[in-house]
Amino acid sequence: MEMPTKESAIAGNRDAWNDSARHHKDTPQWRALLAAVSQDNFTCLDDTLTGLLLQVGVDGKDVVQLGCNNGRESLSLFALGARSVVGVDQSEAFLDQAQELASRSPHAPEFIEADVHCLPGELHGRFDMALITIGVLNWMPDIGAFFHHVAQTLKPGGTLVVYETHPFLEMFDPESIDPYRLASSYFCSEPFVQDQPIVYEGKVEQKSAASYWFVHTLGAIFTGAIDAGLQISHFKEYPHSNREELYDLYEQKKAQLPLCFTMVGVKR
Repeated sequence: MEMPTKESAIAGNRDAWNDSARHHKDTPQWRALLAAVSQDNFTCLDDTLTGLLLQVGVDGKDVVQLGCNNGRESLSLFALGARSVVGVDQSEAFLDQAQELASRSPHAPEFIEADVHCLPGELHGRFDMALITIGVLNWMPDIGAFFHHVAQTLKPGGTLVVYETHPFLEMFDPESIDPYRLASSYFCSEPFVQDQPIVYEGKVEQKSAASYWFVHTLGAIFTGAIDAGLQISHFKEYPHSNREELYDLYEQKKAQLPLCFTMVGVKR
């Protein structure tokens, strides 16, 4: 397979997410979300991320979420006391959903359509905290460049909080005949390519723009963050899955894989 350029992968992923947005909206989960966000204390964050954010401290902070999708997590930050929240995503279609959710909320986040590699200057040095959650890092073709741009959004002493799926999981295919057999290398350099809509559960059997999912080792993630001027102050691995339900089969095993991780970096 011919490797996509950095630019073509970013553009392809944007088009794929725009193609996929309608499949995320026509669901019972979306209708429940529309009702839930009207509550002042709405949150969709799990106990792991909530606990970490409370430990780091969100109260009174200006926060940016990079890769905010439909904005539900950005809206959740107000329940933890965030003073202001900006959600950034390159998918116009998902930001339309974010604006719809925000219109039902008592809070007033700001949503900005932008590729993280080309952030508006107004976002540079503006935030006390940046948040990255599941399903962001692997869409990035150059993890070092990504962390460089993330770090630019932070004030000196600002904090990056990451809650992501563990890269070890990329070696397994939960839909294969033997889901416990290694299916790909931890050091895989070529992206996984999908030409169907991106959905969280199951598959939609129709063509869409090609999307590119890149594998980044923990070493690459740490190095990218450190080279971007972030001092790692926290790293923890967990035995629970924070991605699609397909991956729940890897939980609660005698020989347990790490399934997700949290990381905190402070801008020097």
